[in-house]
Amino acid sequence: MRKRREAQRMFEDGKIKEINEEYRKWSEKIERTLAKRPERKDDFVNTSGIPVKRVYTPLDAPDFDYMGDLGLPGEYPFTRGVQPTMYRGRLWTMRQYAGFATAEDTNRRYRFLLEHGQTGLSVAFDLPTQIGYDSDHPLAQGEVGKVGVTIDSMKDMEILFDQIPLDKVSTSMTINAPAAVLLAMYIGVAEKQGVSSKDLRGTIQNDILKEYSARGTYIFPPQPSMRIITDIFSFCSQEVPQWNTISISGYHIREAGSTAVQEVAFTLADGIAYVEAAINAGLDVDEFAPRLSFFFNAHLDFLEEIAKFRAARRLWAKIMRERFKAKDPRSMMMRFHTQTAGCTLTAQQAKNNIVRVAFQALAAVLGGTQSLHTNSMDEAFCLPGEEAVQIALRTQQLIGYESGVTDTVDPLGGSYFVEALTEEIFERAQNYIDKIDDLGGAAAAIEKGFIQREIQDSAYRYQREIEKEERVVVGVNKFQIEEKPPKDLLRVDPGVRIFQMEGLEKLKSERDNSKVKGVLGDLKKTAQGKDNLMPVILDAVKAYATLGEICDELRGVFGEYQPVSTIG
Repeated sequence: MRKRREAQRMFEDGKIKEINEEYRKWSEKIERTLAKRPERKDDFVNTSGIPVKRVYTPLDAPDFDYMGDLGLPGEYPFTRGVQPTMYRGRLWTMRQYAGFATAEDTNRRYRFLLEHGQTGLSVAFDLPTQIGYDSDHPLAQGEVGKVGVTIDSMKDMEILFDQIPLDKVSTSMTINAPAAVLLAMYIGVAEKQGVSSKDLRGTIQNDILKEYSARGTYIFPPQPSMRIITDIFSFCSQEVPQWNTISISGYHIREAGSTAVQEVAFTLADGIAYVEAAINAGLDVDEFAPRLSFFFNAHLDFLEEIAKFRAARRLWAKIMRERFKAKDPRSMMMRFHTQTAGCTLTAQQAKNNIVRVAFQALAAVLGGTQSLHTNSMDEAFCLPGEEAVQIALRTQQLIGYESGVTDTVDPLGGSYFVEALTEEIFERAQNYIDKIDDLGGAAAAIEKGFIQREIQDSAYRYQREIEKEERVVVGVNKFQIEEKPPKDLLRVDPGVRIFQMEGLEKLKSERDNSKVKGVLGDLKKTAQGKDNLMPVILDAVKAYATLGEICDELRGVFGEYQPVSTIG
């Protein structure tokens, strides 16, 4: 039930009564029509289970508070966007997620994308890198370079950004458990290019809580992981001030099967936990909060996604102002990157994915994203090929330069349906956050399996709807055709691991191993104490200690996380 608020009403009582009477007459007429020509189905609900009415009118927003709920672009509560002119000033950063095989291979792809108009880089790392193993580790076998680029040391990072000036591009890195190590490597490469860390722009995902609940690429238990994150906050606020120190990620929560409401709620609950951890570590909220960023999914229900982005912005602004007493307006702004939904891509009739991605990207733009990645049509089969990734990039460019939707700010603002749905998602997400607070916060809710169970239940319901044909997936459960197997798919050479192992052996024979031993010893002592870890990690990568060596030192002090059961 919505809370009634004292607000400037959109219509006077007399006009509301008139609309109500006309709506009643219209509804009676429709009921007579439906007796002869029924609608397509008995009930219409979106992916969050929110009922969708036949039509929306001012009756659905009787207490709508224009300035309190909507406001103006660039002003609290930022429902309409975080910048006053939005895309009239500058389009979003077009940032294609890319990485595969070796650093040399991925460097070539980055330069290809930049030549075709991409405006920011986004690094995909392979699984061994994501969980802190070098390519020669037994558990890395079969995975080196497969779902992203492999980075064993700063030497690989130097090759990855060869001929790419780091003071001219913004780089996003999808890395979590070892985020501190990869960021340190990036800073080290910049120094070798003659670029100050203060001139670096970009983002590390650095969101470990969603790894425990939705994704699984964790290393350390929650408490030391949160320490590493707050150390990054503190270090970057002084040394890398333009860097977004975390990208609090709802994307993977949605990919795991959550609803849109759960994506907002669980993402913001994680955000609350990070803010609390930073404050408890002695940081002032307005010192680090302006560099927090978010990462959302753009799923299939077009209008629900637009309302989701708007509701999330308003809810975060309220949380930061009322809960954490932030004073700086930048601390209340939710800046976010969006990626179209990988889980919606189909192997069947793969060219349909071009259309799916196009309207998902349009929803992100109409929802006010600051940065966007569009998936490629062939990603249900493999890593994207050059033609597919070019089409994905062109999709963004067509929206930005040809569609006209960027000429005004928040063009769907004031839509009765969009505003009613924004309010509904806002309130349902707030209710979830209240439940999580009652459980002791996001970390406690994860430890108790609450968030995981909620996501699993939603994923099961969605899949059952597809299997029962209550939800149509074109080409999968309806409109199927006979198809030939796809050709010319991008495949990563298994020899990449041998190449990387040879490189590691050469690196270890040429570096100053006594220096490496010393900095790793310093890292262990720092981990056992309370000093900031970032300076000593930076020393370690500059000495060409490997990712695996650094993470192993931290494993020795912090231990490894063991997941909780969510059964029962």
